[in-house]
Amino acid sequence: MNDSQHGMSRRRMLGALAGVAGAAAVGATGWASAAGANGNGLLVPAGKRGIILYSVRDRIGAAPDASGVPYGFERVLARLAEIGYKEVEFAGYNQHTSILGRQITPQEIRKILDDNGLRANGSHASIPGTVTPDTIAAFERTLDTAEILGMQHIGTGSDPTGSNYKADWDAAVDRWNTFGEMAAARGLKLYTHNHDAAYNFLLDSGPLDAQGRPTRSSGVRKLEYFIARTNPEWVWFEMDIYWAHVAQHRFRSYTDPDGVTQTSVFDPLAVVAAQPIRFPLFHAKDGAFNPANSAGYDMVPLGQGDIDYGHFFANMGAKGYHNPMWEQDNAPGGAADPGRSLRYAEVSFQHMSGLRG
Repeated sequence: MNDSQHGMSRRRMLGALAGVAGAAAVGATGWASAAGANGNGLLVPAGKRGIILYSVRDRIGAAPDASGVPYGFERVLARLAEIGYKEVEFAGYNQHTSILGRQITPQEIRKILDDNGLRANGSHASIPGTVTPDTIAAFERTLDTAEILGMQHIGTGSDPTGSNYKADWDAAVDRWNTFGEMAAARGLKLYTHNHDAAYNFLLDSGPLDAQGRPTRSSGVRKLEYFIARTNPEWVWFEMDIYWAHVAQHRFRSYTDPDGVTQTSVFDPLAVVAAQPIRFPLFHAKDGAFNPANSAGYDMVPLGQGDIDYGHFFANMGAKGYHNPMWEQDNAPGGAADPGRSLRYAEVSFQHMSGLRG
């Protein structure tokens, strides 16, 4: 059996196991019928196929070189459009200053997008950690840039807080509602992107430690607590499906208020299927199962791992609504292979465009 056959076999096996829990949750929402009714239709419509530019950050930030590989916004975005991508999520707005003799402006980036038929649909920008007159003004400038680029969503690549404690998540709810309302007033959806730690269990009960903080959990996961308490008209979500599966691998038990260890396996699909409209964006990042890796997976191009994206997209509900952005943190190949990130972008696009269900 070759590697690709082995990978597909594992994907089918993992997908079947995930489907047992996911199917019940999807059925409860009433969204699953949309996927079934469309037979073998495309799971990701052509206009929804996206990429976060972090995956090709090496070439966005590269100085002109003799490699023959595109560099800078103008050349890299043209290549992504040629591959077939239609949506772009930003991870910064800078390129190498030697290209223009200065830094590129948002207005110039917008022209490049328009010239290539691309749409900016998000950005991992900075969401202030406090609410003050200065941070409000700074966030207004962030929204200004989003409007110039024509975005519908504005977000961050960080979790709302890195804390495990309920009080800190309550404060994050208030802060995100404030900035989310500001974004909504401009017609933008403010979103947060998750890492695996966001789906660890919230410390919200049990005996207090020396600093007066709870030491045990009621079993609710941190980001699920946040989702339930933020205003659904102001705060939105971008699930990184890879990191959600890492959370499934890592965070499988908690200590309840009575000191008893409880088992609870995380189901990323069930979270989305319960309220699919709150998740307009996804990071479609694949992972090859590796028990030797503490995360449980190694990052690989989309379609070369064990996360069953066909099953996930077919059963998450609201078919055709979501915007998946391909991401692979380790796509850049460095000086030894400067073209690797764009090759991986093409391989991953081909897989995304071929998903049917």
